[in-house]
Order: sequence, then structure tokens, then C-alpha cells
Amino acid sequence: MLDRNLPGRRFEHLIYPLGLVVCAVLAIIVAIAIPTIFAASPTYMLDVVYGNADGVDLKMDIAQPRSGDGPFPAVVCIHGGAWAAGAKKDIEGYAKTLASKGFVAGNVEYRLAPAYKWPAQIEDCKCAVRYLRAHAKELNIDPNRIYASGFSAGGHLSLMLGLMGPKDGLEGDGGNPGVSSAVQAVANFYGPTDMRVWNLTPKDSSPEAEKMVASSKDILVNVWDTSDRNAPILAQASPITYVDAQDPPIISFHGTKDDIFDLSQAQLLHNALEKTGVPQELVVMENMRHGWGGKKFKDSVKRLVDFFEANSPERQGK
Repeated sequence: MLDRNLPGRRFEHLIYPLGLVVCAVLAIIVAIAIPTIFAASPTYMLDVVYGNADGVDLKMDIAQPRSGDGPFPAVVCIHGGAWAAGAKKDIEGYAKTLASKGFVAGNVEYRLAPAYKWPAQIEDCKCAVRYLRAHAKELNIDPNRIYASGFSAGGHLSLMLGLMGPKDGLEGDGGNPGVSSAVQAVANFYGPTDMRVWNLTPKDSSPEAEKMVASSKDILVNVWDTSDRNAPILAQASPITYVDAQDPPIISFHGTKDDIFDLSQAQLLHNALEKTGVPQELVVMENMRHGWGGKKFKDSVKRLVDFFEANSPERQGK
């Protein structure tokens, strides 16, 4: 199990008790920035501007395989932090690991709440997909094999990328209009799927746990400007809203002791996906909380890579 007492504590200036939750999430995300093991270091481009929104340059770091001819499949990698904190650097190790396995990995920075309310976050992620697809030739990417993966709030955003269709909007105007923001598969690490029923679910009765429960509404207000579970914006922001038979393959990893986004969130989504016949897999991590590292994380990455390859457009006859 990962140590929750990690450098994510530098974000304690955020709204309290909301800041308590953000710090807990970031402690896990920082720990996931594991050392990368590969034979040849990938190339790594920093601060590539992929768009501009509200006068803000949107940036990503791009890891590319050092060897191989390509074109390579790509993965849009999305950090967590309760939609209010975190940075692309938090999952640099993850992007480099994917590059070592033959993917171009774009580590996305997106606008954060509360300065930028929803839907800024998903608009930026869609813009990142459009950028990679529009620049596929120069980045040696196969535009028909662009995937999404994220952690926590980033898992939620990766699911939104996968499940939303062209008619669902929220494209934003950050750049490359008219280019598809569709992704061909999703790997979700413990992201929420239905904001209308989500609550923090601490597994103990400590004073810290009580503060976490109280901050569920704070998070909703911080990002969506409402704590009304019936508000249309929370349906709009719930990946499960968009489930249909046209969705891409989705794999999720979720711990049984997750107290930020309960395992039931993943189960809700995958039960719905199963009914549509969409290729899907829910990997339940026994006794894991909101994140894990070491060999367990390495095994998770291998499993998602295998899932992407087994469900590539070519394998599906698309």
C-alpha cells in the first residue's frame, strides 16, 4: 500500500476541508511517479503547447519511443488532484513507461478549479486529443489508435473522453476545430463514474475521516458550482450518462478499500457497459486504497497495455 504522507502536502493551502482530500489524492499521484525501467530512454519533449483557452497556453509533455519505426499508438495521460490541483509532471514516470512499451504518451496539463469551472477540464483534454491527431504525422502517431488513461480525477476525464460522442459537445475552442477528439480505448485508474451519487467513503471513523465526508459537497461546489445532486451539470459530468453500444473498450483498475472514490463507482459503470456488449474489464485490487505502486502498479500497466493491444481497431476489424 502506498504511503499517504508524501510531498502532496504542499497543497494544504487549498480550501479546507477540501484541501485535506486534495492532499490525500496528490500523495498517491506523486507516489505513482515511479522510476521508469526500460532498455532505452524515450525522448521527452517538455511544455508542448497543444492549445489556448481563455488566454492560457495549454501544455503537454510528450514521451516518444526511442526505437521502432512507427507510426505508434498514442495515449493521452491525465493526472489527478480532485480537478483542482496536480500537474503533468506527477505522472511523468507513467508516460515514460508507456513510451518504453511502444506508445507516444502525452502528459496533459489542464485548467484547474476553482479558477476554471467545469467544463474547462474536459474541454482541454479533448483539445489535447485533437492536437495529437492533427499532428500525427510529425509525431509519428497512428491517428486511428489514440487512447486515454488517467488517475482519480484524471481517470474520470479519460472516461469522459471515451464515452462522450460527437453530439455530446464540450469540445471547447482551444484549437484544431473539426478534428475528432474520439479515443479508441480507455484505461481508468480509480476515477468516479457518477457524480450524482458519489460521496467520499472513508473506511474508518477518525476525525480526519469525518472531515473527508463533509468535504464531498465542497468538491462539487469547487468544480461544478453546485452541491445539488439533481443539477443537470452533474449528469453532464458523469461518464455513466453517456454509455451506449458505440463506446470504445474500457478497462478500469480500482481498490476495494478506496475511500476517495468507492469501488461501487467502477462497478456501476462496468455493469452498464456489460449490458451494451462493449469490451470492458474491471480489475479489482484487493485491499488497495486510492492508488498503489511497486510490482502491483507494474502489473497493472502490463495488463492495460495487453488490453489496448487486444482491443485495437485492427483486432476489432475497424
